[in-house]
Amino acid sequence: MRRMSTFCPGPSSRRDFLKVGFLSGLGLSLGDYFSLRAAQAATTPREDPPADSAILIFLDGGLSHLESFDPKPEAPIDYRGDLGSVRTVTGEYFGGLFPQTASIADKIAIIRTVNHSAKFHLRAKGNMLTGRDTKPEIIYPSYGSIVSHELGPRANLPAYTCIPSLLDPNLGYGYLGLAHSAFTVEGEPLHEGFKVKNLNLPSGVSPERMEKRRTLLEAVDSHTKNLETSDAVRSMDEYYDRAYALISSKSAREAFDITTEPQAIRDEYGMTAMGQRLLLSRRLVEAGARFVTVFDQGWDLHEDIKPAMEARAPGLDRGYSTLIRDLERRGLLDRTLVILATEFGRSVQINHLAGRDHWWRAFSIALAGGGIQKGIVYGKTDAHAAEILENPVSPEDLAATILTQLGISPSKKLLSPGGRPVALTGEGSILFDILA
Repeated sequence: MRRMSTFCPGPSSRRDFLKVGFLSGLGLSLGDYFSLRAAQAATTPREDPPADSAILIFLDGGLSHLESFDPKPEAPIDYRGDLGSVRTVTGEYFGGLFPQTASIADKIAIIRTVNHSAKFHLRAKGNMLTGRDTKPEIIYPSYGSIVSHELGPRANLPAYTCIPSLLDPNLGYGYLGLAHSAFTVEGEPLHEGFKVKNLNLPSGVSPERMEKRRTLLEAVDSHTKNLETSDAVRSMDEYYDRAYALISSKSAREAFDITTEPQAIRDEYGMTAMGQRLLLSRRLVEAGARFVTVFDQGWDLHEDIKPAMEARAPGLDRGYSTLIRDLERRGLLDRTLVILATEFGRSVQINHLAGRDHWWRAFSIALAGGGIQKGIVYGKTDAHAAEILENPVSPEDLAATILTQLGISPSKKLLSPGGRPVALTGEGSILFDILA
């Protein structure tokens, strides 16, 4: 009689063996599983990518491309609007409310041809904040959570921080787990007495008592380290480890203390909500933060766009241009990828309410630092900024480019909670033409 061999997994392979048994019931074969593991091993982070940190400035509501980075001075007034335009140092034109940004146009790259098919806010923001088209069956992680998962924290600072708070569900950790959620400051750096929540020990808990708790937890971890635990439990363990590292690190806490910044620098950024948020983002990446998202609401201007832009744009213009200059003079710009983005543009003709509605077929974003070419404009729209004539760019293309510059392979696949391999990005292509 022929003897049947029996596979007995050892300690190092037991977890893989159990996973394969579970996943095979969901249609993922043994070959698929180990192919995925091999693909993950082949797409580990690059040792020396162009950027080692990033700042994403996201303008919620939809920044008008005609009033910012793609004005059409020769178009009829009901298309171009009456806010004018300003010539940049590179000879291009920006919206008339962005003179300081025009003065640093030789340090940034403008993409005028971003587009997608999402007509409404939630899906459009999902496209731009995750690089994936929203689907009901899966919640995709934001850029910050991807960076947290792939690169981890540095210098005891959160890998992913959101300023001022998590104001949109698309800024979340998706299927990656709680450990990769954003740390939020939960307040305005502009306000007097501003303090970041959750940076201090709980009331009544001394550092000594906290250390005893930590020692006890480590003893428990040591006792149970060989036991099978759920992904949720491991995620919570990692979450608390990172939280403890943050509150126990004096240098990390000091990075969030904007009151120590010289007043002259605070004034240079502008004593506005946007200016001080951007200053805090610079402090964090300078201290070692991996990914900072600065979220700003109020750009959904369906009516009275002229006074609304006159109220909001100067703070952005001053804060953004100062951020780029400040990063450069501190020697940080080349290693920091700065992304100024929004969910879509505004309709190319002024409506009956003197505003502009949603326009997703062509809109603009700005990139700087982190291996991006300086002083270029990529893509071209027609005479009304309505349709793309050259070089369309999708959110998936942006995702592939952003992750690549941070040393993360956009083709890498992770296992979703359902056991299916999911690529970090969709079918996007790296925008090699804008890379230095």
